[in-house]
Amino acid sequence: MGVRSLGYAVVETTQPDRWDHFLTQVAGAMRGRATSDGAAFYRVDERPFRFRIETGTTDRLAASGYEVADAAALGALAEKIRAAGQPVEPGSPELAASRCVAGLFRTSDPAGNALEFYYGDQREDAPFVSPVGVPRFITGEYGMGHAVLAAPDFDKCHAFYRDVIGFHDTDLPHFFLMGGDHDPGMRFAFMHADNGRHHSVALAEMPVPPSACVHLMLELPTLAEVEKAHARMVAGGYKESATLGEHVNDEMTSFYVQTPAGFDLEVGCDGLVIDPATWQVTAHDKISKWGHVWAWQTEAASGAA
Repeated sequence: MGVRSLGYAVVETTQPDRWDHFLTQVAGAMRGRATSDGAAFYRVDERPFRFRIETGTTDRLAASGYEVADAAALGALAEKIRAAGQPVEPGSPELAASRCVAGLFRTSDPAGNALEFYYGDQREDAPFVSPVGVPRFITGEYGMGHAVLAAPDFDKCHAFYRDVIGFHDTDLPHFFLMGGDHDPGMRFAFMHADNGRHHSVALAEMPVPPSACVHLMLELPTLAEVEKAHARMVAGGYKESATLGEHVNDEMTSFYVQTPAGFDLEVGCDGLVIDPATWQVTAHDKISKWGHVWAWQTEAASGAA
């Protein structure tokens, strides 16, 4: 058994109130129980949190946490990561309690992206109730959603996630986003865990941004719920990073909004469910079937006019 799914995101912020508004009033997350260390929990299902928001001196994704089956799997993965030359910091009981897990360790990939691996999730008895009426998010065996991280040394990072951690390739495209003869293109690796979500992590061949993340994704049950979230984004005055559109590879209909940390949150529906046992790796050459006009494209077009 390898990685089960993306379990949670830990975000450091200088703007905890802005994150509270963003998560509850735009995304539709529920405030979780109080913590002893001052962090804020936000739920999208029965897990005590999917977003842990910590007040600090920077605005960034502090870590993405991935679940494995049990203590034996956690120990075996830690040894593989050590053998690959990456640091492994065993989690204290206090750290495990702060993540609502039985055990964990911290590490980083070759690009410096912070990762946590854990086993033994907790669950809340109190039902999930969205403050803006979101009926549910698509989680369960598929996990929280997915994370897209920057990988400037693409080949080294890709090999680490595939050969050391044990993610599996789903789609390996090479996108030419700028166009023209001098566009070198950008490689991506969309990788699935041991579940049917098209990808639980993706790597983009680009410098690591100050926010330490390209985007996170949450999946809603219907297009109507996505459209409601889009309307909440507009009403809240948040920047739309990409308009509503449908992706080619995972078939998700979604939009992107800039979070208070600077990275994006993709909010979508109808993502492709694959069979991990039989999936054949693809290499699409287009990002989207329609839509997904990016803010930088609009700004470039306005500048050229």
